[in-house]
Amino acid sequence: MSDPAFLRRTLKGVTVELRVQPGARRTALACSAGGVLKAAVTAPAEEGKANAAVMALLAQEWRLPKSVFDVMRGAAVRDKVLSVSGEPQVLADRIAEWMHEHG
Repeated sequence: MSDPAFLRRTLKGVTVELRVQPGARRTALACSAGGVLKAAVTAPAEEGKANAAVMALLAQEWRLPKSVFDVMRGAAVRDKVLSVSGEPQVLADRIAEWMHEHG
């Protein structure tokens, strides 16, 4: 099974491309039919609150510690790239399992 379009394996883990909707009515994580990962968070897009909420959401959904997430690109825009530290195969499997459960 191939990795989803939003996921790239690296030497130190994986990177995840996603589109964030800050100030949403409810918190949700979904993958569109086109393979775009979308995160909606209730936190406002100010002082890093939305970024922190996105990382907390991913940590909860993928059952990973918040400490493994970091914003690589897009800290102040909706389209972001996050790094996830860990064993690339384990992370890819965990994310694939989440997609299977929520797909």
